[in-house]
Amino acid sequence: MRLNSMKLLFVGAFALTATLSFGQITEPIDSTSNDNNVNLNETLIIGKGVIDIVEDRKTPVAVSTITTETIQDKAIGNVDFPEIFTTTPSVYVSDQSSGFGDSKMFLRGFSSQNTAYLLNGQPINGMEDGNLYWSNWSAVTEIANAVQIQRGLGSSKLAISSVGGTVNMVTKATDKKQGGYVRYNVGNDSYQSATVAYNTGMKGKWGASILFNHWQAHRSYAKGTNGSGQSYFVSVGYKPNERHNINLMIFGAPQEHGQNYSTKSASQWKNGKHDKKYNNTYGYLNGEGKNLRTNYYHKPVANLNWDWSINDNLSLSTVVYASTGTGGGTSGVGRATNSANLNDNFEVNFDKIVTDNAAIDGGIANYRNGSAIRSSVNNHFWYGAVTNLNFDTKTGWNFNLGADVRFYHGDHFQQMTDLLGLKGWQETNASNGQNVVVTETFSTNPWSALFKHADRDQRTARDYSEDINYQGVFGQAEYSNDVFTVFGQAAISNQFYQKFDTWNYGGVETASEKVNKTGWNVKGGISFNLNDENTVFGNAGQYSRQPFLDNVFEYNKVDLRQPEVKNEEITGFEVGYKYQTRNLRVNVNAYHTRWGNRFLGISGSVQVENENGEIQNRSIYTSYTDVAQIHKGIEVDFDTKISKAFSLYGFASIGDWKYDGESPFESQFNDDNTIFERGNVDLTGTYIGEAAQFTFGLGTKVTFARGFYWDVDFNFNGSTYGQVNPEEVVKSKLKGETYQAERISPYARVNTGIAYEFKFGAQKIKFRGNVRNLFNDQYISKIDRNGYGYGVGRTWNAGVTYNF
Repeated sequence: MRLNSMKLLFVGAFALTATLSFGQITEPIDSTSNDNNVNLNETLIIGKGVIDIVEDRKTPVAVSTITTETIQDKAIGNVDFPEIFTTTPSVYVSDQSSGFGDSKMFLRGFSSQNTAYLLNGQPINGMEDGNLYWSNWSAVTEIANAVQIQRGLGSSKLAISSVGGTVNMVTKATDKKQGGYVRYNVGNDSYQSATVAYNTGMKGKWGASILFNHWQAHRSYAKGTNGSGQSYFVSVGYKPNERHNINLMIFGAPQEHGQNYSTKSASQWKNGKHDKKYNNTYGYLNGEGKNLRTNYYHKPVANLNWDWSINDNLSLSTVVYASTGTGGGTSGVGRATNSANLNDNFEVNFDKIVTDNAAIDGGIANYRNGSAIRSSVNNHFWYGAVTNLNFDTKTGWNFNLGADVRFYHGDHFQQMTDLLGLKGWQETNASNGQNVVVTETFSTNPWSALFKHADRDQRTARDYSEDINYQGVFGQAEYSNDVFTVFGQAAISNQFYQKFDTWNYGGVETASEKVNKTGWNVKGGISFNLNDENTVFGNAGQYSRQPFLDNVFEYNKVDLRQPEVKNEEITGFEVGYKYQTRNLRVNVNAYHTRWGNRFLGISGSVQVENENGEIQNRSIYTSYTDVAQIHKGIEVDFDTKISKAFSLYGFASIGDWKYDGESPFESQFNDDNTIFERGNVDLTGTYIGEAAQFTFGLGTKVTFARGFYWDVDFNFNGSTYGQVNPEEVVKSKLKGETYQAERISPYARVNTGIAYEFKFGAQKIKFRGNVRNLFNDQYISKIDRNGYGYGVGRTWNAGVTYNF
């Protein structure tokens, strides 16, 4: 797409200012949105041995740190948390228009499944599939002290799935000072949020910090994406003496929001058939808005951190944690998604659906003749511990030895949430032909879901569970002096899987065989300080990573996939250069990652004709069982303090990410487990989709007076491809061509904000306003099996905070 003249002028002003001003630097660098030199000593009040922040060591890795100030300025309100990472290299965020917390983040082209996310040292990626759902964690913005992105192998000592990188989220601990704040925010589409927080300060050996928040809006951007939720945070600290520091944290963020995963073709967008906020699962019932798709979840987390300074050289840090999750997501079932049930505005005609359901004899319908809304429930309980023993010789040598254990149980089933006038819903078990009728419905309120869900006799279409246990040990040795730093790490782990299924086995719970798989990793690196300003580094590593449970077993069965899914093999290399003076920092990184033996699963839908001659959307799942990927690229970033009032940062990343090799594939209908398509394809040379392979950004902060400042960020994304389409892959094979997904037009966005704060005594009031996508740029952010996903247009938020 073309940038308009205002944008060109904007970028030109940035470049001109940078060129003319480098010779005038007189002030030290302030913290910027991607400054990895911020002082984190006060941030890491707890968990210093298990929270891997690069500043603690001189480990040579590519890293960016998001500061508390940036989080509070740019991520509070109606902004998905991953958006703040877009001011760093090789980060791409899509799906912002899907609904609150539905954004997807990619790091060096790898999704959240293959990027390790840690909360105070606790792994939080899903143990079944590695996914991370930001709607469960978006409230971290309220309690985060800092977030650090370590691209590539990272510095974490755990045997975790950090193929693309590691994101460390460090929350507040019990604050040492007494005080608190009240904040109120508003935004587009009736967004409102209110937050209150208070710290007792350390009263002798004890202290406590609490925070509560409530938010709501009639939509995030697209139609039908209404949402509401709360967050709560309690931290209790106990410090009996100088040797021990104990902190208990409890955090939760129950939420419910409508979703927008519309199936839209290119012609529908370009011909104006739909506006940019169109949602094909949204409509009206008796004049009130209603959505077939709603996400609801409550995932409270508790962790207990204990830091023990055994002596001046030896320390032990341990975090024990537990988490429970309840909730799921709804979708239309039966004829609810048929084109015949759309009105003239292409919205779901719920009034017609209810009328049609009322005409069904006996009020009991099935997917052939009726419509209803069903929820896919995903409940789990998870607990574990991470411990690390650190021995610092004080002579340059530093040694770490630790363990990581996790225990997980998950339950997955479907239950009805709205019968749309029916008395019951009949489902036919595809495995044994048994007909099951359910009559109860269950609320999507996350607080209600915490206590009430379907018993076994009211579950439909899915009812399975799994156990996953993980045990790992790790070790690290590091030597550092004024000239160089060298480190080596190793970890080995065992992962146990077992799956149980009831629905597909005639109502009798049937267990799979017990599976154990061993994984390991080794990595090391070295950095040289050529002089006070120049540093070069390199690192390398290899992982043998156990596959996710969802990839080990057949879909909807307890049988192992055949041939058996083996460990994924990841090899990574990276070199880098850093130039740093009092006023300027520049980083250059080059990387090469090969990921082999991987399992690739793609969910989507196809349009097929049913027995009544109607065109119906049917969801399918396509699995590739032996895929290889190669990700390589270069990243550059800088930040500088041009004057006392003016700072500037910038970055660029160029990637070359492609599939490599041949793989068998199989496509299966989700509703009856029948095979839609299978075969063998060669994906060599196919670009990896969903993330921009070229990113560029510039940003600045201008201070007009004490407490009064303006900031602006410019981001450009290009070389983005759609998700692999299995049907098109097969067609390309038959033609003897190399398959390539459709390329998305590049686009740019400008985000800006202004703040003013003033103090009176020990108290402070701060006003902050933000506009995202200032020029209301219209763009496609993704192409997947569900169609073309439009990006978010201009949005805004504003708030006031009173600190006392």
